[in-house]
Amino acid sequence: MPFACIFVPNFPVAAVSRAEPELRTLALAIFEGKPPMERVFAVNEGAERMGITPGMTKAQSELCSELRLRPRSLLQESVAHAALLDCAQSFSPCVEDAAADTAILDLTGMGSLFGSLPEIARSLFRRAAELGIDGNVAVASNPDAAVLAARGSSGVTVIPQGKESEFLGSLPVKLLFANQCARKESEEKETDQKKESARLLETLDRWGVRNLRALAALPEIALSERLGQEGLRLQQLARGAASRALVPVETLAVFEEAVELEYPIVLLEPLAFLLNCLLEQICARLASRALNTQELRLTLELQNLTGGDHRLDASKIFGKSDSSQSSSREQHFVSGRQNKFCRTLSLPLPMLDPKLFLKLLQLDLNAHPPGAPILKIHLAAEPARPRSAQGGLFLPPSPEPEKLELTLARIAGLVGESRVGSLELLDTYRAEGFRMRCFVPGATQENPAQENRPRKTSEPAEEKSAITALRRFRPPLRATVILENGELVRVVCSKKKEVQGSVLWKAGPWRSSGDWWEREAWARDEWDIALQNAEGIALYRLVHDLLDGAWFVEGRYD
Repeated sequence: MPFACIFVPNFPVAAVSRAEPELRTLALAIFEGKPPMERVFAVNEGAERMGITPGMTKAQSELCSELRLRPRSLLQESVAHAALLDCAQSFSPCVEDAAADTAILDLTGMGSLFGSLPEIARSLFRRAAELGIDGNVAVASNPDAAVLAARGSSGVTVIPQGKESEFLGSLPVKLLFANQCARKESEEKETDQKKESARLLETLDRWGVRNLRALAALPEIALSERLGQEGLRLQQLARGAASRALVPVETLAVFEEAVELEYPIVLLEPLAFLLNCLLEQICARLASRALNTQELRLTLELQNLTGGDHRLDASKIFGKSDSSQSSSREQHFVSGRQNKFCRTLSLPLPMLDPKLFLKLLQLDLNAHPPGAPILKIHLAAEPARPRSAQGGLFLPPSPEPEKLELTLARIAGLVGESRVGSLELLDTYRAEGFRMRCFVPGATQENPAQENRPRKTSEPAEEKSAITALRRFRPPLRATVILENGELVRVVCSKKKEVQGSVLWKAGPWRSSGDWWEREAWARDEWDIALQNAEGIALYRLVHDLLDGAWFVEGRYD
């Protein structure tokens, strides 16, 4: 049974470099702790060449002007670990979450899908690089041999079955105890395990055992007498002969990316650059799992503004906005009652286009600026299955949903979100009862199987009926109505001279009302009337609002 391991060396540095790719070519040190006791926690190769080592104080490391310092970010490490599991689960359903920097996957039966073991290993390496993870990939016949090979050699390593001891022999013994990133049950247990590992490593060093080949050559009985069962377990690992079953991880389909900023952002351009990086990473993770997204949730952690001298005008942050909204938003964040700004981008169909998402988020932030400097960016995507669509040969051409959504977003920025979308009728008898909803391209209502059936092109004259259409006036025309003995006699409309005259015929009234439990309740009487004017006879819809007593001409019949 072949197994593969993906190991990310120097994981805290890799997590920060994933969020800031430009740091990969620079000397970088990660520090942690509370000021003024911050100490260097991890460094990359460039920092090592400059003499920076873990344990140095931050003040000492700052003496190197070319060194880049970043605080340790547990949030970014968590996101990088989730991306590591996504990479592994895109190749195998059986994945073990061995440590924060290590994932092991079972490759049994994967050859028919991804090719030979070397091809699978190279594909894993490329997929990890696409997700922003600089890791090592190793393939062996058992999980522990794959872990040791991934930790001890860089790039891609494939160990043929039966050659594990030969390949692992040159690796140092300390790799058997390299489990600093592994998850522990408690701090007390972690401390005891570190002490025991240090004792065993010191004992092997006194014996002159410094690589796995020397440990594998020791006699088993003598090793068991001196080190017990732990010594035999380490020897089995050194020989590559250990065998165990994987413990599959059960992860939720959560796709999130986050970045903690060293300095607050107050302009849209740098924010768009960071959003582009996060969107590309999320889309790459979704693509690795053959998924799209239909909802993006952006959460910005904002800086609390206090004091008159430090107060910022929201209209000067992230572009222009309405003055009244800006002032109220400014007061809201200055008061410190809330320091998070959330926006949700709902898409009509599942999509996977980072450039489209970036443009939609830019348009949304232009219309709804945060109003305060940004300290942290969190982006989450709700996974959805890709849409399946097939073009019809006889259907009229329509714009692509991605381009249509972008066009609608641009129009909404000009005329307002409440004026863009598709109409949805409300479950009410109120006239013109509707609301605007997000436009979703609908499928044809006709059954495709009936497309080739003969259509009825004409109807007998006796089956045809006259259709009368009502052309509504928007807004309705206010009218003056003359009554005699409670009957309609004459209607006069000052805005339209032709809508006036004597009432020749009327039908009604039809009374309707509703929503009495709300402030916007309605009650009205309706008539259909025929007016005699200079142009002749015309049919109109006349409405009497019973709540305020006003009369309106609502429309004209054709």
